[in-house]
Parts: sequence; C-alpha cells; structure tokens
Amino acid sequence: MLNLPTYDGTLAPFGITREPLVPRAPQREWTRTAFAAAHVVSDPLTERNPWTDRPAVDWESTLNFRRSLWDQGLGLAEAMDTAQRGMGVDWATARELIARTMKEAKAHPLKPRVACGAGTDHKVLAELPDLNSIIAAYEHQMEAIEAEGGQLILMATRALPAVNASPADYRRVYDRLLTQAKDPVVLHWLGDMFDPALKGYWGHTDIAAASDAVLDLIAAHKDKVDGIKISLLDQAHEEDFRARLPDGVKLYTGDDFNYAALIAGDGAHHSHALLGAFTAIAPAAAQALEALAAGDRATYDALMNPTIPLSREIFRAPTQFYKAGIAFLSWLNGMQPAFIMPAGFQSTRSITHYAEVYRLAADAGLLSKPDMAEARMRQLLAIYGVDG
Repeated sequence: MLNLPTYDGTLAPFGITREPLVPRAPQREWTRTAFAAAHVVSDPLTERNPWTDRPAVDWESTLNFRRSLWDQGLGLAEAMDTAQRGMGVDWATARELIARTMKEAKAHPLKPRVACGAGTDHKVLAELPDLNSIIAAYEHQMEAIEAEGGQLILMATRALPAVNASPADYRRVYDRLLTQAKDPVVLHWLGDMFDPALKGYWGHTDIAAASDAVLDLIAAHKDKVDGIKISLLDQAHEEDFRARLPDGVKLYTGDDFNYAALIAGDGAHHSHALLGAFTAIAPAAAQALEALAAGDRATYDALMNPTIPLSREIFRAPTQFYKAGIAFLSWLNGMQPAFIMPAGFQSTRSITHYAEVYRLAADAGLLSKPDMAEARMRQLLAIYGVDG
C-alpha cells in the first residue's frame, strides 16, 4: 500500500489489487496491422551533458524492450517522436537505433514489421531555407532507412511550416518523395498538440482543407502509399477521413485517446494502429487484437477499455511530454534499470502525474511485476519528499 499524491493536493492510499496481464505470443493471425512506437532508454552512468550532448543510450535495454513488443506480435514504429526525435534524440543516434533495430528484427523468429521515421532533423532549420534543401534532407534519411531494409514513414517536418510552405509547395515535396520511395510508405500527419511547430501542416490551418489536400496526394500515388498515420485526437475526423481513402490504403490511427473504438471500427471501416500508447499497454493491446480477430468483441472491450483512462493521462496536455509516461511504465515493469531519459525528459511531468499513471496502469492490469512496481514507485516518491 502506498500513499500517492492526487490532483487535489492530498495523499491517498492505493494498493494493487488486479492480477496483471501476462505478456505472451499471439495465438492467431490478427485482422489489424499494429505498430507500437517505442522509446529510447538512457544510460545514466555514461550520460555527461544531457541537455547539450548526444544521448548516451542503454542499447541492451532499448533493444530488449523492442524484442518484448515483437514477442507479443506487435510491429514496431522506430525512431519516431516517441523516441524523442527532435526532443533529445538527434539523427545520428536515430540512425544507429534504426541499424541496430533492423539487425535485431531480421534475427527475430516472428520476422516483425518495422517502419522507420524519415525526416529532416539532421539539418537545423537555417540549413533548410527552401523546398530543394528540404527534399534533399528527406532523401538523405530515406536512403539510409531503405539501405537497412526498413519501411519508410515520412515524418512530418518542422521545416515546411518554418518556410511558410503553400499547399502547392507541400504537394511538390511529397510528389517527389513518393516517386523516389522504393516501396509503399506510411504518411504522417502529426497535430500541433504533439508538436506546436507543425501547426498548419499541409499548408492549411483548416482541417477540412488539409484533409482534401492529403487525400488528393494519396489518390495520385496510391501505389506508393501503404497508409497514413493521423494523430489529431479527433475521432470524428478520422472516421470521415478513412471512409474517403482509396481501397487498399490503410488508416493508421495515432489517436491515443480514442484508439479502442477506431480500431474496432464502425462496421464499414476500421483503423489500424501506429501508436505510442501501444508501448505502454502492449499486453492488453496484443491480446485484445487477438480477441477481435476471433470475433470476440466482449473480450476486446474488456481488455482495451481500461487502458483508455491510462492513455489519456499519459497523453494529457501538454501532449508532447507523453514520452515520460511511457518510459516510466517501462521502468516500473523492470524493462530498464533507471528512470532516466535523453535530455532529462523525465522532468517534464510531475510526481502527481506519475502517481496517476501508476494507479491507472495497476487498474488496467499493466504492472506486470507488482512488487517491483510498488518498490520503484516508493523510491520515486521519496525523491520528491513524499513518504509513501
């Protein structure tokens, strides 16, 4: 039993009562494609200047976390914003991460799908003053990922809003990138709640106009588009958008608030998944997708629905700090030895937030080692001067 901080400024007793879910291999093929976007584990003993230097990565813990996702049947979205791209993890580190991950994926018995984020972040914005430089930056990273055998995710870039790119400018850039891609890619529409620098992406502040522009782009290149990840936290918009996609093009939900209903679908259409939340709820997500494939909606709902309050807490505003909650749960579950993140990112959330994540994860059966989780939560409380 712990005394945990609450949002009303008090301490409240809490004990873990639910039996945790046991991670396991899938027992049948799924009817949804699911990528979990994973984080990076820091090595605190070799970290020197976390705010200014390249991050020191605990490679074994980082890769072991990915193996645990693959063991449960999940695919991996590598080197995305969950891995702190542009928020503590630079391209050089991401490039090494991709190479190491692809080597591990090729050796894994389930031969998991791995899609990797290609962006422009090896250049600072001052080095990307025009469309040609932005295209060249994308192509540099695309070439590196394709050389490792990863599927491309064309990450949204801060460079296009920074140059006030018009809708025609976006179309020119993406026409070129899709033409250049070796295999079908995943497009990436990340809302400004995840990264304020992406406001007005696709050259429109109006979501309906932006949607029309993206759909026109996809229709022109549907043989080169596997799907599009949309992270706007707007269920109604996603449902409307996916109904307008060409046949064979997937909608990968990035809606960490409403994924359960979106993945289940409305009878006519459904979303697939490319979610940071799935790294936090992996056993529940994997076993729920298995139940859905078996036509067992009741079990799907019973597994997924308790994860929604947890995910909404992890992704609460300011949403871009959600990575801290994912790393926190990884630490509680013994997947990493320390709760330290690149650039000291663990400091972006409060002890009250971590206490709430602890409660909600326990209620969802996602603290796989309850005794360890309680001991580690007690350690963290002590750092903040709370007698747990």
